Amino acid sequence: MSAASGRRPSGKQQDRRRRITDLVMDAGTMRIDDLVSAVEASAMTVYRDLADLESQGLVHRNRGHVSVASSLLYEAAAEYRVEQNRAEKEQLAAAAAELVEPGQALMLDDSTTGMYLARLLPDRAPLTVVTNHRGVFDELVAAQGIQLICIGGDYLPWADAFVGGMALDSLRNMRVDLTVMSVSAVTDGICFYPQQEMVQLKKAMLASARRRVLYVDHTKFRRRALHAVAPAEDFDLVIVDAQTSAEDIEVLRDRGALVEQASGTASAPGAGSAGQA
Repeated sequence: MSAASGRRPSGKQQDRRRRITDLVMDAGTMRIDDLVSAVEASAMTVYRDLADLESQGLVHRNRGHVSVASSLLYEAAAEYRVEQNRAEKEQLAAAAAELVEPGQALMLDDSTTGMYLARLLPDRAPLTVVTNHRGVFDELVAAQGIQLICIGGDYLPWADAFVGGMALDSLRNMRVDLTVMSVSAVTDGICFYPQQEMVQLKKAMLASARRRVLYVDHTKFRRRALHAVAPAEDFDLVIVDAQTSAEDIEVLRDRGALVEQASGTASAPGAGSAGQA
């Protein structure tokens, strides 16, 4: 719902605001006049869109310029993230779904890629699915053959997820067959996330799992975030999308990570070329 107008934006408004956010995220900072020209809308319309995006914590306006508000300290709002890189998320989700076996207990984090994976899980039922992400919960709440456990705690609207001491206590008392998660950035083979409280939950999820899988698309290798979650080699498998560069895959392999490209098959560290990952 639009915070500026109090009404849910139309499809055209959503497309334009997504375009604005993409432009600002790519540039880092833009003159608002340049943004008006780029989206071919009136200045009044663009300022109204920016007010709404700012209320969601996506951008920040200052003296005729607009900058991205999610580069280091904050992750973009879940409502926006779920529509980013849709094709890549579908690739990653399909590859991850192949790892899920009927009867398993599976844990999914706050990643919006998990919503795409959740849509595939009824075909793998019966399953027990544990998550702190309300989006994943909503995808599976009516699914047949899925025992659903939602980790409660303090609700973070921007992440659409639950965090805090209650969530940590619950996770520390669980053991699952498989945890599948994503992160905001991968730098020099180390996984990072902007918010420390979410990092604590991700670490607890990793500690609770017999098998641990990371899925990240190619854009995560170009980003930066503040807090380290884990090195890539701490995961049993790293799934990357088809657009991930050979260089980025090689960095992961050099650290000892097992890497699978979503369109390919898994290969051992150092085996074959990156294009065959």
